[in-house]
Amino acid sequence: MTVSSSRNSDVGAAGRSIPDVVTHLRATFRSGRTRPFEWRLGQLAALQRLVTEREKEFADALADDLGRPRVDAWLADLMPVATEAKYAIKHLRSWAKPQRVRVPLGVQPGRAWTEFEPKGVVLVIGPWNYPVHLVLAPLAGALAAGNCAVLKPSEHTPKCSALLAKLVPQYLDPDAVAVIEGAVDETQQLLDQAFDHCFFTGGPEIGKAIMAGAAKHLTPVTLELGGKCPVIVADDANIRTTARRVAYSKLLNSGQTCLAPDYVLVDRRVHDSFVQELTKAIDEFSTEPMLPIVSTRQASRIAKLVEGAGGRTIRGGRVDPEKKRAELTVVDEPDADSDVMREEIFGPVLPLVGVDSLDDAIAHVQQGPKPLAVYLFSESRANERRVLDEISNGGTVINHLLFHIVVPGLPFGGIGNSGSGAYHGRWGFETFSHRKAVLRKPTRPDPSIAYPPYNKIKERLMRALF
Repeated sequence: MTVSSSRNSDVGAAGRSIPDVVTHLRATFRSGRTRPFEWRLGQLAALQRLVTEREKEFADALADDLGRPRVDAWLADLMPVATEAKYAIKHLRSWAKPQRVRVPLGVQPGRAWTEFEPKGVVLVIGPWNYPVHLVLAPLAGALAAGNCAVLKPSEHTPKCSALLAKLVPQYLDPDAVAVIEGAVDETQQLLDQAFDHCFFTGGPEIGKAIMAGAAKHLTPVTLELGGKCPVIVADDANIRTTARRVAYSKLLNSGQTCLAPDYVLVDRRVHDSFVQELTKAIDEFSTEPMLPIVSTRQASRIAKLVEGAGGRTIRGGRVDPEKKRAELTVVDEPDADSDVMREEIFGPVLPLVGVDSLDDAIAHVQQGPKPLAVYLFSESRANERRVLDEISNGGTVINHLLFHIVVPGLPFGGIGNSGSGAYHGRWGFETFSHRKAVLRKPTRPDPSIAYPPYNKIKERLMRALF
């Protein structure tokens, strides 16, 4: 089921209004159709087929919307969804098993357990930077939990949005999963529908608006946001490997990634060698001098960050807003109060900041909002332990970047300004489930001590039992 945007009405091309779509999904959920394991496993298998059988169409759409190379389309958008669905198929029955809980003496005889039930009809709002991955990967968790779902792709990637609207009903149950295209108005209408859960991926400012809109109906919200993800390069790091991995991660999707390295805190003792290896790696990995940017507006914002950065531009510096292109720009020692050091960059600009020690690097990160990811390059387990213990953040990767997002057994999410809640694997299943508490007691025995009136003997016995 799809609903397209309309400038003068909330009725889409399918002839249904947004409230009617949600009402239809609620009826499907109440029918019990989505609860059996067979339905859930079938939908997950269909989701896996969707991104494998239609890889070429998705790659073409990603190339049109974002200029993304075909290999990157598979690596960053399609493969993670297939992996997520496959992992859920393998583990779903074990995730959903009731979990026995010990009954205290005062409640015996009895049997207690928790069991998972689907929340109902959930909303997934996706971003433009990974418009397939970050819509369909959360959907895997929602389907595994047995929910109906509305998918709202980003209006900033229209080819991907239209393709999802076309293909999702062909592969998934159209009475249980709907795609609604549109922009701000449609998003607001969706938030007014009192969903049973809202899952949003995007920036912190829009995340606040999503949370405020959901709060009117007390809709629980998972926010997958961003922030300034630091790279800490210790003096004992393998500099060549560090530089190559930082360059690769910053080039991916032109730096338009919530997990992209936002700035590098490099020990001054290895600063010059790191710069040398970094520029060498960028030149080696770059297939074109100017990287694609999603929109003129985004490119203009990046140009302002570069112009106001201060410091010394080591590499790059060119931004062409009209052509939506920008060089990967490396800025050494930018001004501490510049926007490039205060805002999430979300583009191909990489500031380098020299530090005298790991103490300085940790203190620098601690002074800002809690980041979505922290990347440490060091051969020292002691350094590793310090970063893990002293920096609060969503996830940490040692001696690499980004790859924790494709480990389905790890929870993925932020903390504080970088998000709330987590998903992937079991964590996604639990995010879209309600953990219900259950206690069963026999009707006998039924001792009178449990009932008033209470005397001193009864009170002493009750205190001893409880």
